[in-house]
Amino acid sequence: LAAIHDGADVISVSLGGEPTSFFNDSVAIGSFHAAKKWIVVVCSAGNSGPADSTVTNVAPWQITVGASTMDREFASNLILGNGKHYKGQSLSSSSLPHAKFYPIIAAFQAKAKNVSALDAQLCKLGSLDPKMAKGKILVCLRGQNGRVEKGRAVALAGGVGMVLENTNVTGNDLTADPHVLPATQVSFKDSLALSRYINQTKNPIAHITPSRTVLGTKPAPVMAAFSSKGPSTVAPVILKPDITAPGVSVIAAYTGAVSPTNEQFDARRLLFNAVSGTSMSCPHVSGIAGLLKTRYPSWSPAAIHSAIMTTATTMDDIPGPIQNSTNMKATPFSFGAGHVRPNRAVNPGLVYDSGIKDYLNFLCSLGYNATQISVFSGKNFTCSSHKTSLYNLNYPSITVPNLSSSKVTVKRTVKNVGRPSTYTVRVNNPEVVSVAVKPTSLKFTKVGEQKTFKVTLVKRKGKVAKGYVFGDLVWSDKKHRVRSPIVVKL
Repeated sequence: LAAIHDGADVISVSLGGEPTSFFNDSVAIGSFHAAKKWIVVVCSAGNSGPADSTVTNVAPWQITVGASTMDREFASNLILGNGKHYKGQSLSSSSLPHAKFYPIIAAFQAKAKNVSALDAQLCKLGSLDPKMAKGKILVCLRGQNGRVEKGRAVALAGGVGMVLENTNVTGNDLTADPHVLPATQVSFKDSLALSRYINQTKNPIAHITPSRTVLGTKPAPVMAAFSSKGPSTVAPVILKPDITAPGVSVIAAYTGAVSPTNEQFDARRLLFNAVSGTSMSCPHVSGIAGLLKTRYPSWSPAAIHSAIMTTATTMDDIPGPIQNSTNMKATPFSFGAGHVRPNRAVNPGLVYDSGIKDYLNFLCSLGYNATQISVFSGKNFTCSSHKTSLYNLNYPSITVPNLSSSKVTVKRTVKNVGRPSTYTVRVNNPEVVSVAVKPTSLKFTKVGEQKTFKVTLVKRKGKVAKGYVFGDLVWSDKKHRVRSPIVVKL
């Protein structure tokens, strides 16, 4: 309310709770009232990935942002006694003596008495025997307790370094943490090779290189394992998240009130820190929304929302499809429309616009009663006896959460925000789904002109597929490429 009263142009919301009905969601309610005042609201998707249906802040009037990597890493490599090098990441403030190798063991090999092998492998505080750990590099398993806390457990036991190994769930998801001792984090695949080396070598040794900045890394972006995923459990007809942006090892100003690890044992204080989370990706998009608001002060929040989504990319810098942390092709449930591209968003060509009445009609279509809707409308709002189809909210993506044997037709309207031009459509059909668009060409003669088209989706006869399938719809005049994801559940 204070931001609305103060006349904010953009509200950046790096917080969120469990997904819940919009009328019970304080962030959804507050952001709706902000949208009434033409304030753009950008929200974090959450850090509960990689499980499905974990995304939060899923209202259509919110821009929901996932997190992905960038092409900059803080490399700290692991070198084994057999000469093998494995890429790791770290922001350890200390380093091992140059080219000096130390004995390396699995952490469970140094377990303390009356401690389980699992707790020791997780490097929980008090789980390691100093007699076994002293002077060695310990390999700790990621999970359960904090990554930096694991390093403290190793240091307290007299270890000289730590290798943090990913699980099959976290895959290639590497985070550069400000460890309290020389340490690096390696991928699941590399951790398997490391385990083989330790198990098959009589006196295994290793060295951890100091952290250094590496630019132009590939592939990038890659979806962060922690980034919450769709589909939305509140309104499955709306694709969430909407977009992804850099959210891994983002350098930012930092408070001196706490340590860079947020751990009580850590006495360090920094002016800047490298932080990961959708709380870091959200402000990237908030800044872009602010730039668009400055460039186009007459644009609605929905128009800015559309420009950000329809100009995004689904390709990495190899180039190839954006992947998740386990080397699998990511889907719109991870990245929405794709990775944000601010330079493209400033000139989208066409936008999908919506207003407050459209959102209220959407709530009517969800079956909300007058009392529930009044939380948003602030006054009496009567739902039409002819409710608008949920599919027809003028959103920059198309989601059909239940394509039955009958066809589904979706209506969309685009507004020209560029020069006079003619756009033609191209559709990448989802698997076993036929998509027809009418008309297939849209001619615009002036700025602000609007054109409506219909999209009909039909499951192909005799084709077998279950679950979600994905495609896209692109309007192009050879200069602009206005892309909308298509998501269908069979």
